[in-house]
Amino acid sequence: MTAERRSDYQELVDEISELLGAPATLENRDFELIAFGAYDSEGALDPSALDPVRARSILTRRSTAAVRAWFEGFGITRATGPVRIPRTPEAGVHRGRICLPVRHRGVVLGYVWLLEGEPGPTERQLGAAMRVAARIGALLADEARQGAGLTRELRAVLTAERDWQRDMAVAELRTALGTRAEGPYTVVCVAPWPSADPDDAPSVRTVPGATALCTLPWREAGLSLALLLRLRSTDVPAPAMSAATRLLERAREGGSGGRAAPAVAAGIAAPRSGLAELGTAWTEASAAARAALAEPRLGPVAPWTSIGPFRLLTALPPQAVRDPAVGPLLAPVHRELARTAEVYLDRAGQAGRTAAELGIHRQTLYYRLSRIEQLTGLDLDDGEDRLLLHMALKGARL
Repeated sequence: MTAERRSDYQELVDEISELLGAPATLENRDFELIAFGAYDSEGALDPSALDPVRARSILTRRSTAAVRAWFEGFGITRATGPVRIPRTPEAGVHRGRICLPVRHRGVVLGYVWLLEGEPGPTERQLGAAMRVAARIGALLADEARQGAGLTRELRAVLTAERDWQRDMAVAELRTALGTRAEGPYTVVCVAPWPSADPDDAPSVRTVPGATALCTLPWREAGLSLALLLRLRSTDVPAPAMSAATRLLERAREGGSGGRAAPAVAAGIAAPRSGLAELGTAWTEASAAARAALAEPRLGPVAPWTSIGPFRLLTALPPQAVRDPAVGPLLAPVHRELARTAEVYLDRAGQAGRTAAELGIHRQTLYYRLSRIEQLTGLDLDDGEDRLLLHMALKGARL
């Protein structure tokens, strides 16, 4: 969101606050905070106004899935006029709310929230506030159209199959971004993304520095989330780490549904200036996410520069790491032997360190190593055989 657009929303929220004599907040339909006003009147800043739900919304700029479901239970997604929501302390709502649905051409795009007070706004005041909410709806609709265009252009760049197709897509993305096309960028991949809807991506406004977001196919099934992030400098990666962490939190919340959340990780490409190498950046970011999923010690957020040998392994086709000699060792019945081999090779063949990490006696380790040699036909005293085994074991994780 541009500074100009942010100012437009703030002015309209302040206008509603003035009309109703109460502080107002504006959230999009995903309950992500856009703007909030603190009306300057007696009691407006009373600490009791900041119940847990309101405080979290302002401090974290979004609400939880449970809070969203609770409020939507009052019919706000279908309402065309103000909806009153009662005080419910057990839900963290210590003061009643008035919700003004923000709609455009019949579609709900967001909500203006006000804390209920005494004597409360009149119907005439609420009618005037709804007219302001309609102006907000027009702005949100225009922003959504622009965001959809950037989503489409980013997806075209990252899925192009030929160089000329990617060049054309980059040119169109550059045109859509205008002056924002220059400067340092990076790409973030979050995978797997917990949605079956390819159009289900967070709003860019919830991620500082976000320029465009889109979902893409992930591996054999499911989706991943791609983020194009503008940086202040290629030497300062902190914004990318912050953005990836925020998106991981969103993915974990969205994927739980009362069940154990699936493993999810994020990868960050090396920063670049301009948009010409976005395809390569996506390859790096998705490879880093794959590495973090395969090797948890690398994640949950893995920069491409930090994944070591996985930079090479993720570039190989799947069949390349399925070596016939190592295949028998990867059978489920030999899981403990495979783990022994990997730890032994990770520890540079040092028997003492390997036995200590595995919690076994040295003689047990030597027995297992001999079994590994018998199964694979490899000689663990031979450097090339050890390299082959190590690569195949790491590759199998991917």
